[in-house]
Amino acid sequence: MEKKAQPTELTNEERMARGSAWMTVGNIGSRLLGAIYILPWYAWMGENAKAANALFNMGYNIYALFLMISTAGIPAAIAKQTAHYNSLNEYSTSRKLFIRALQVMGIFGLITAGIMYLLAPFLAEASGGGAELVPTMRSLSVAILVFPCMSVIRGYFQGFKDMRPFAISQIAEQVARVAYMLLATFIIMKVMKGEYTQAVTQSTFAAFIGVLASFAVLGYFLKKEKVRMDTLVEYSEKEAKIHTKELLLDTIKEAIPFIIIGSGITIFKLVDQFTFIRVMQQFTEYSSQQLKDLFSIFSANPDKLTMVVIGLATSMSLTGLPLITEAKTVGDHRGLAKLISNNLQLFSFVMLPASFGMMLLAYPLNTLFYEPDALGTKVLIQACITGLFLGLFMMTSSMLQGLYENGAAIKYFVLGLLLKLILQYPAIRILEVYGPMVATMIGFSLTCYLNLRKMYKIARFNYPLTLRRTVLILLLTFVMLIIAFITRQVADLFLNTDSKSQSFIMILLVAGTGGFSYVFMALKVRLADKLLGPSAIKMRKKLRIK
Repeated sequence: MEKKAQPTELTNEERMARGSAWMTVGNIGSRLLGAIYILPWYAWMGENAKAANALFNMGYNIYALFLMISTAGIPAAIAKQTAHYNSLNEYSTSRKLFIRALQVMGIFGLITAGIMYLLAPFLAEASGGGAELVPTMRSLSVAILVFPCMSVIRGYFQGFKDMRPFAISQIAEQVARVAYMLLATFIIMKVMKGEYTQAVTQSTFAAFIGVLASFAVLGYFLKKEKVRMDTLVEYSEKEAKIHTKELLLDTIKEAIPFIIIGSGITIFKLVDQFTFIRVMQQFTEYSSQQLKDLFSIFSANPDKLTMVVIGLATSMSLTGLPLITEAKTVGDHRGLAKLISNNLQLFSFVMLPASFGMMLLAYPLNTLFYEPDALGTKVLIQACITGLFLGLFMMTSSMLQGLYENGAAIKYFVLGLLLKLILQYPAIRILEVYGPMVATMIGFSLTCYLNLRKMYKIARFNYPLTLRRTVLILLLTFVMLIIAFITRQVADLFLNTDSKSQSFIMILLVAGTGGFSYVFMALKVRLADKLLGPSAIKMRKKLRIK
């Protein structure tokens, strides 16, 4: 109890802001690297760029599902269980769980990787990728051998509310992955003048190289933190009489909802992958290559950009999970309500300006990363709108699970998925390339509404305050957009957004002006102070904003 009274102890809001900062650095940094690589990679693929991107994306969609199956939701469950036992000063119990989970997940990764390798021909044919997709999927299956154990270590650190190793390992993973894929693609396409399918296979094998780099970083942090963690274990209560097998089974039960919810976006994308080409073939005259290009335009291309923004929501959900679980465990109802309200406000504070800003810059962004394309621009705008619901789904579902409402989280996701399935065919028939995203947006909007309603019933957070601040954030975002729009109109007088280099300058000018104006206004009205705590106050003082 004395520890809580110390003035140096961080509040939940400060811990959330600090953890989110680290996760934002890691998540957004890694996703930015994952988006930036497309510039040279897409150019080196030449006339086969769209087909290569579609093939890459099809492989990754299936890989992402197997990745979730191979980890079985264990990392998030490990974080939740670790936070639970740590809050009870049962660090020794957390350690036992961590060691046993590493052993089990090593075996599970081996089994799942083998299944993906063997099923590759069937899944490639069923998803419309054909024989070209098989080597891509098999190269990705190798990464699943190592990924589960790596994820357990990330979850362990997350449970200690130390997001730094998680974040840095993400960046290391992407740096190694991108470096290998660009080097391999350059050698195959430019030096050896090889086939684009070979370059795609090596690009996806880069996932394994990235996982190895991440594993090395996490191993370094485990060694560095060993003395501190050993001390916590030595002085823990050691009163929880739970056998290791029972503890692991309990964690696996906790993990099942995480695998379903964690795979949510991937499952929606797989519905698109297994239906779009087949439905379009029924009532259009597009060739197989044209349909793959269209799939790339609405799925592969926007994903590289919108997932950077969605990564912000993922960062907040990963940070908020152990904090919410801790508040729930110790019965801090007032703190829990405040934390949920703050998380929702922080989501709006970050996601709204980022998403609307990307919409304003859709054309130059599409030019910079791909090519000048009116259709690609319209699709990217729609993807940004849909991304808001994807991000809110990630955050609210994670918070529900932190509240031990796993059943509700799964039920609401399934209802959203059923609505997506019902709307998918008519949406594609009526809206063609826009149809899958519209069906996704409607499906996730239902899930998000049900999630928010359930959280309010449980925590009774300050709904009027949350709504008022969200409206204020919308107003600030609107003013930011006006300033950014004026900047873009002026820049249009001397910049040509059909040029990649000039599009890059346009993006820097508009994003810089809009971002600075938004931060300035948030500091001026003290909104940032309320959401980010002392760090925002320090920034305001440095900028001499009264």
